[in-house]
Amino acid sequence: MALKVKAVERLVKFSKEDAGTYRYVMTPELYIALNQAKVIREAALRSGVSQGVMKACWDAAGEVIKAWATEGHSVALPGLGTMRFGLRAKSVEKVEDVKAGLISSRRIVFTPTQDLKDELASTAIQITCYDRNGDVVKRVTSADAGTVEDPENGEGEQNGGDSSQTGGGGSQSSGGDSTQTGGGDDTGGKPNQGGSEEP
Repeated sequence: MALKVKAVERLVKFSKEDAGTYRYVMTPELYIALNQAKVIREAALRSGVSQGVMKACWDAAGEVIKAWATEGHSVALPGLGTMRFGLRAKSVEKVEDVKAGLISSRRIVFTPTQDLKDELASTAIQITCYDRNGDVVKRVTSADAGTVEDPENGEGEQNGGDSSQTGGGGSQSSGGDSTQTGGGDDTGGKPNQGGSEEP
């Protein structure tokens, strides 16, 4: 099993006046989204219970997680990690200026278990390189251990790789909460798209 990544040659501009330079920007290649019915069917097969029982358990767990997470709890997701409420907000000097309007976004922060991070770090990566015309020019496969971002610490956990990934003006990095830092989102891209994606 390997994770697929594409490196696409894109024209990257650092300002409006800049003519730009072509750089290879890496983004994960995402497979099709698995719908809930397929996940429930697979889980039922692996556990030996009926799909009806599995769906009832799945729905109940989802309701419990949603209720507790929106009450401010850090909720355990068995075998995966924990999920908690987070936010992004502006800071102010005076207590009189503190108000709800300073909050720019509310979000859910997922923190994976060590087992899941270890599994991800040890998974091979296959990189397919596309030139500006959309032609495949190179393929790279690496089985080296990599970096897994840790939302609790706001930085990559070092497992033998670089803790940041940048590509010509666009970067994938961790974003901050007002009290704790959380992980940024990775976005996929298509060949022949100009510019780079910011999380």
